[in-house]
Amino acid sequence: MKILVLNAGSSSQKSCLYSIDDRLPNEPPEPMWEAAIDWAHHPGFAEIKVKTATEELTEEIEVKSRLEIMAHLLSMLWQGKTAVLNHPTDIDVVGHRVVQGGQEYSQPVQIDQTVKATIDRLSTLAPNHNPANLEGIEAIEQFLGTEIPQIAVFDTAFHRQIPDAAAIYPVPYAWVEQGIRRYGFHGISHQYCAERAAHLLQRNLEDLRLIVCHLGNGCSLSAIAQGHSVDTTMGFTPLDGLMMGTRSGSVDPGILIHLMRQEGYSVDRLDRELNRESGLKGISGVSADLRQVMKAIADNNSQAQLALDIYIHRLRAYIGAMLASLGGVDALIFTAGVGENSAIVRSLACESFGFLGLKLDAHKNENRPVDQDIATTDSTVRVLVIHTQEDWAIAQECYRLRAKHVSLHEKQS
Repeated sequence: MKILVLNAGSSSQKSCLYSIDDRLPNEPPEPMWEAAIDWAHHPGFAEIKVKTATEELTEEIEVKSRLEIMAHLLSMLWQGKTAVLNHPTDIDVVGHRVVQGGQEYSQPVQIDQTVKATIDRLSTLAPNHNPANLEGIEAIEQFLGTEIPQIAVFDTAFHRQIPDAAAIYPVPYAWVEQGIRRYGFHGISHQYCAERAAHLLQRNLEDLRLIVCHLGNGCSLSAIAQGHSVDTTMGFTPLDGLMMGTRSGSVDPGILIHLMRQEGYSVDRLDRELNRESGLKGISGVSADLRQVMKAIADNNSQAQLALDIYIHRLRAYIGAMLASLGGVDALIFTAGVGENSAIVRSLACESFGFLGLKLDAHKNENRPVDQDIATTDSTVRVLVIHTQEDWAIAQECYRLRAKHVSLHEKQS
């Protein structure tokens, strides 16, 4: 089965093509073709990077329309030096990461006109992402035809079973009836890491209590019990919860009221400053990139040090909250750019949980671990570093859904 995955964002798009035989492999395979479009690299142009087992290509193309660029990228699957297919019809299914599935979707679903209309309607909850996701869906229909099935895999779906007590805000109930609740995000990553952790620990996922720390430019935690998310830190939007690269995370809503009343802040200014000028960038005054913040700390930059201190304080506090939701924890998991690459963040985060019997192996932690347990042998809590693979997780969901569809069709016939 040839599965094409599109992971579209407002300023970038990643694509991967996987080839799967008659069963899903135990280990994540390398894609046979992968590509990225950066719409923001150079105003008026798009940078395209394509990689196969034998070729790597980078080119910059003037943007007349995003659909034209996507059509050009798709053609590189079967034309030119990066071709790995003979014809577009070699693609069996296309999977899309869709950020917001609202309360409508708790599982991946095959896309039809109703699904497209719902994704469009939910764009009010994810204005920077759902329209881009929908654009990718329509590009496939336009350039590959409507015969190729498409699957939507929702970032919010994994958190759909969070209990109401954790999902509903203590606001007028009329707000709840308008759909204002905690949706959670990074669900594809959280689910993948939970399943991968069970595999690495050789345990049944249903028997594990896990805390997944997805720490990148965007950050979120999830508490996972019996294979399901029971709590998470991102909320109605991805702005809630942890301190992030440029996002504030949770702040006292009274601050926003104060700024609007006393300083004349507009909604747009609040949106910009909370989402793009806060977090590590806002406090350090240096960068949203933790690596640059750490360099500034080495140069005795006190604001950079404060940024790290706040980041760790909030990370520990929210790990504690997830711990309370679970009533204990079997494994703490670090993933995404910071979680996978920052030994200091992992070390500082774990320091506060020695009372649980958690013991970090300093050598393993410093030795660039990948899909590895970095706790000491006598630690009562396992600590895993897992390389998150959202694209492969989407491909797996596509395979399962299509295999189920084929099996059902065979039974009916």
